[in-house]
Amino acid sequence: MAWLVKVAPELKIDWARMPTYNTIMAVAAGVGLLLVVGLGRELLRGRVPDHFEGWALAFGVLGLILTLTGLHMTLTWPLAGQGFPFDNIVFGEPSLAFGVLMLAAALYLWRKGVLLAAALDRPGLLARTAGPISLFVFGMGLACFGIAAAGWTYTLFAAPPQEPISGAFADLPLLEATFISGLYVLVGLGAVLFPFALRAGGGGLATTVGVCWGLAGLAFTLFGALNYFTHIGLIINTM
Repeated sequence: MAWLVKVAPELKIDWARMPTYNTIMAVAAGVGLLLVVGLGRELLRGRVPDHFEGWALAFGVLGLILTLTGLHMTLTWPLAGQGFPFDNIVFGEPSLAFGVLMLAAALYLWRKGVLLAAALDRPGLLARTAGPISLFVFGMGLACFGIAAAGWTYTLFAAPPQEPISGAFADLPLLEATFISGLYVLVGLGAVLFPFALRAGGGGLATTVGVCWGLAGLAFTLFGALNYFTHIGLIINTM
C-alpha cells in the first residue's frame, strides 16, 4: 500500500493482528469469472452441457470460499489492525457479493440446469430468470468503478519495498494502482453491461462482457497465484 512506501525501511508488521487471505480470494474470483465466461459462451453457442453437476460443483466450491472469506473480512475488518481498513472494503465486499451470486448459480444449476436448454429456444426465459439479480450485478459494477477511482486517486495497492517482485516498483506507486484499478474497471464494465446483454440475448454486448470478465479473470488468477510467493516473502521480511 502507498502509505507503506513512505515508512522506514525496517518495516515490521504484527501479522498476528492482521490476518490476510486475499491470495485465495484473488484466485477464486479469477477462476470464477473465467467459469462464468466459459458457461456463458457454451450457452450462447447452443452447446448445452449434458450434465450441469460439474458446473454446479465448481461454482459452489468457489462461491463458498468467496462467501466465507468475504463475509469475515466485511464483518470483522481483519486488515484494519495496522492501517489497512480500506482493504476490507476493496477486497471483502466484492468477494462476498460474487461469492453469494456464485452459490445461487450453483444451486440453480444443480437443481434446474436443464431449464437452460429451454432458455435457448425461449430467449426471454433466461432474461426473466436472471433479470432481477442482474440489477445487483449492475450495482456492484458501479461499486467496482468507485474502487478503481479510489485506487487511482489515493494510489492504493502499491506494494512496500519489503515485498518481493512487486516491491521493486515501490517508487512507482501509480503503476500497481493502475494495474489493479484497471482490473476493477474491467469487472465493473462487464457487470454494468450484463443486464443489457442479458436482455439482448447475446450479440456484441455479450461478447464485450465476456472479453472484460475473461481478461480480468485471467489477470486475477495469475496475480493471486503470484501473490502466494510475494505475500509470503512480505511476511518473512516484516516479521
